[in-house]
Amino acid sequence: MAKQQTVTKNLISRIYKEPKYKGKHIIIIGGKIYATKSGRANSELLERLLKKYPKKIPTITYIPAEESLILLIL
Repeated sequence: MAKQQTVTKNLISRIYKEPKYKGKHIIIIGGKIYATKSGRANSELLERLLKKYPKKIPTITYIPAEESLILLIL
């Protein structure tokens, strides 16, 4: 299990460095990165990937575009 977590962490750090993932929804499963532009497409992709990798737990995130604002409430 620790090996898979390391692979996922490495993929996430790679995602944040690559501009092609900015503004996209990301699913990491089976050691691969899948990206979509909309949440709806992401849901459809997730359904297909869960059938393809039934025993894997996906990591799902959104990579904000550079011009996106993030609200922080303290």
